[in-house]
Amino acid sequence: MSDPVLNSDNISRITAAEKEITGSDKVVKGGPTAQAQSHAGETINSQTLHDITEGEKKITSGERIKGGPTATAQSILAQERNGTSDTSANEQNPSGTLDSNTISKITAAEKGITGSTNPVRDGPTAQAQKHANEPINHDTLHDITEGEKKITGNPRPIAGGPTATAQSELTNSRS
Repeated sequence: MSDPVLNSDNISRITAAEKEITGSDKVVKGGPTAQAQSHAGETINSQTLHDITEGEKKITSGERIKGGPTATAQSILAQERNGTSDTSANEQNPSGTLDSNTISKITAAEKGITGSTNPVRDGPTAQAQKHANEPINHDTLHDITEGEKKITGNPRPIAGGPTATAQSELTNSRS
């Protein structure tokens, strides 16, 4: 089994662990999420774990926390290597939140626009990850739209794009 990649699902899990520590909806500049995003699309290895750890130390005064961002990344690595990762993520019912399943769909829509396998810095995936595990609402949709504008150059969201994907997830969660 190959090593896992720092994709939007895995970065979202690291973001959730960071938010658990900080108690803030915002990610810390240079923190574990920022470190993980700087390695987006790369395999999780000793260097990526080191950088995530350095980011975690920034938010914990030098300590690593049980269940924190580094532990989360290590858990992802162990699950993938042992073949125990959650493969049913795409079969989940829409939750109305920016969970890893929804963020994956936003990433797929972004990839459809950019043609790149890596999310764009401050693009729609990055904006969605800032709001990981939060309800989809006006504020989260606004930020995703701002990220979408960055990749399309259009003043309005496009049909089937990242914003439309998030809106669809919200609508489907209500039905």
